[in-house]
Amino acid sequence: MANEYKDYMVRATAADGMIRAFAATTRNIVEEGKDIHGTYPVATAALGRLLTAGVMMGSDMKDDRDLITIKIDCQGPIKGLLVTADRNGHVKGYVGNPCVDLPPNDKGKLDVGGALDLGVLSVIKDIGLKEPYIGQTILISGEIAEDLTYYYATSEQIPSSVALGVLMNKDNTVKQAGGFIIQLMPGADDELAEKLENKINSLNGITSMLDKGMSPEDILSEVLGEFELKINDHMDCRYECDCSRTRVAKALLSIGEKDLKELIDEGKNVEMSCHFCGKKYEFTPEELKVMLEAALAKKNDSEEA
Repeated sequence: MANEYKDYMVRATAADGMIRAFAATTRNIVEEGKDIHGTYPVATAALGRLLTAGVMMGSDMKDDRDLITIKIDCQGPIKGLLVTADRNGHVKGYVGNPCVDLPPNDKGKLDVGGALDLGVLSVIKDIGLKEPYIGQTILISGEIAEDLTYYYATSEQIPSSVALGVLMNKDNTVKQAGGFIIQLMPGADDELAEKLENKINSLNGITSMLDKGMSPEDILSEVLGEFELKINDHMDCRYECDCSRTRVAKALLSIGEKDLKELIDEGKNVEMSCHFCGKKYEFTPEELKVMLEAALAKKNDSEEA
């Protein structure tokens, strides 16, 4: 994959802190996701939008161990999407059906809404508590940006504008990808809210900005320049999977003692693939037996204690 452009995001404030903003350029992230999963253009656009949102939403987490997962369960042919991100610009994801192939929508663009159709958007925040926070909303358009705008308004009560875009070349490589999230903070007055809304409604759209090669700073200047924009920080972003043999072994153990014994008795190697990066891990029957015995011993020790 050519890496002539650097993926990064910026965080900013405006209007004396009454507005906060995120903007990201994610071309390489989306290209890597496309290459890993072999996505057709519609699926690339859908996954790319969600990966871009994940980068920005993940950066709002408080602790290095915190994770945010954005999950879409839907009735459309794409069969769902899932993205996980941390606060340090690392993101990964996968799509249920990477080979969705639909004609353009009535605007002549990739029909992401048609690929998703009806469904539910879930935002899961794992912040070290016993149970993660889960917010859910219905999909209102399936275009993802509008659905996340609706999520923020209903689940988090934060007036927001989310814009996400992925532009494809004719050879199925990613031309540009990126987006922004603009949010009004508590205490913002109606006059500011109306002025910001009018400004956002007057924009040509995120795909037009991306097509011009505008950087995250350029995009936020375009949207918030008249509101005394202040760029606070920059952060590099990348597609990164933290899978390991140990993690995959734990997932394998989760199928249960009965099913694991059946796999051992079959006497064949078991191959497991990571959903996020496609890396394959192979376990011999002997390794499975050792894993099961260790798990049962640990279970017996905890029960005796």
